[in-house]
Amino acid sequence: MKLLPSISKDEIALPQAFPIIISQSQGVSPTFQRLHWHTALEINYIEQGSGYYLINGSRYDFQQGDIVLIHANDLHRAFEGEGLVMNIVMFDPSLLALEQRYDAELLIPFRDIGQRFDYVLERTQQAHGLLGSILLEMKAEFERKEPHFEVVVRAKLIQLLAFVNRYFARNNKNESQHARGTETIRAVLRDIESDIAYPWSLGKLAEAAHLSPSRFSALFVQVVGTSPLDYLIQLRLSQAANLLETTDKKIIEVAAECGFRNLSNFNRLFKQHVGKLPSEFRI
Repeated sequence: MKLLPSISKDEIALPQAFPIIISQSQGVSPTFQRLHWHTALEINYIEQGSGYYLINGSRYDFQQGDIVLIHANDLHRAFEGEGLVMNIVMFDPSLLALEQRYDAELLIPFRDIGQRFDYVLERTQQAHGLLGSILLEMKAEFERKEPHFEVVVRAKLIQLLAFVNRYFARNNKNESQHARGTETIRAVLRDIESDIAYPWSLGKLAEAAHLSPSRFSALFVQVVGTSPLDYLIQLRLSQAANLLETTDKKIIEVAAECGFRNLSNFNRLFKQHVGKLPSEFRI
């Protein structure tokens, strides 16, 4: 396990309802000139110029067209060359938690960075230009903020990470071990989805995986990007939103069907994650 430095964490103010920020930096801002770390995942697209990153003590040079991945908790610092312009994507992994039901390895390019994936994606790879195009489209969509832009931005982020997985993974002797861990978590996800209202606890989920609670939690976070109970809440809220939109069931019935035993707790969590109360969401 990587030990975090004594340097204080940067608090990245990601919007709660849609936890992603896409911005552009001319040169390197003072915030990124110093050694820092944060829990958000970060993608840098070098639109112009050159420079280099120090990441966990190693130097990574970049130039126009490069794409740099930075994982949560990586200790890093940017240095600019001449005419540097970077497009920066920062997002919370929970943004894609539910999409990982269909591809449990969606965020593996960050978690296996430095092993199966490089910090700076290889420019000679044929698909590299495709990734750059997707990132520019994401930025334009995020800036325009036209109706339903959130769906388009998230879809493009999913597409981007799928192509990184497809084209940029290196062969690694630990790949079979990763695959076994992924399949273990995939089986637990199927158990959760088959009975979402069941009173799942960390102990019960770990038992289903035949692992200790601590080992199961670590593996779950590694594969899914969020804790087991946080993921369960997100899954239940997603199902609740679907029922509120597609049925005439009472809110208390929706809450119970999705595994919430307390209506006030359901209202609070729904407001926190969706941005509206269930009664407002249905209008």
